[in-house]
Amino acid sequence: MDVRPAAEDARGILDPDRGLTRFRLDRADPAPGLARFVDRHWTASWELRKPYTQRVLAHPVVNLVFTAGTATVHGPTTRVGRRCLDGRGWALGVMFRPAGFRPFTDRPLSDLVDLSLPAGEVLPGAAELEREVRRLDPADPAAAVPLTALVEAFLAAAAPAGGHPAEDTRDIAERVAADPSVTTVAELARREGLGVRRLQRRFSDHVGLAPKTVIRRYRFYEAAERARLGERPDWGRLAVDLGFSDQSHLTREFTAVIGVSPGRYAEATRAAR
Repeated sequence: MDVRPAAEDARGILDPDRGLTRFRLDRADPAPGLARFVDRHWTASWELRKPYTQRVLAHPVVNLVFTAGTATVHGPTTRVGRRCLDGRGWALGVMFRPAGFRPFTDRPLSDLVDLSLPAGEVLPGAAELEREVRRLDPADPAAAVPLTALVEAFLAAAAPAGGHPAEDTRDIAERVAADPSVTTVAELARREGLGVRRLQRRFSDHVGLAPKTVIRRYRFYEAAERARLGERPDWGRLAVDLGFSDQSHLTREFTAVIGVSPGRYAEATRAAR
């Protein structure tokens, strides 16, 4: 899958250029047998004299995260989250593909939205993973190396051998991510040959979030990355390109989700570089 480093693809990490001076973020491809379901493994490590809070607008996916003696399933989110880092520590994460977690649980993913739950409550048989992570040194990033192999073995054993309906929904969501021209649910449903209601039901069950939310999330990423990596954007043109009625529409929605206007976000990211 060839996962890109965070400096090249910081989607989901707000103000990443400042954050990446406070913590290290490494990414790795999953084992080939898990690539149907898992986008990447990631390991964050930090050694800080002062606490640092990183804001995150997470991908519309599930993350299985191990840190500080815990194993936690983080469901899809509707809002910006905050990760508080202090002292010395690490976290190992499994970032699933959109809808990629659904084959591992008997619960619709709409049940997990904006929730963080012990892995054992969501993943059948995860008790051994929880026991193992409690044995590890929460301050030593090297502890994540053997844990990665254990997690992959667990997921490989739990993965369905045959196809799962969520895989079709995964492909739809990833086409949304790859194609900025997809800007409305009606347009997406038409392209996929599905009724709007059926598309909404599939996203609710398999992704957890509504199609409109997923489309908007990826369009926000596009706006944030263009602001971070390029020159000063033409916000009016960018708004239309991303499916907003005008610059004011983009500004209102971006500010409501991210907390600052696109222009201020761009200025802050440039200042941190």
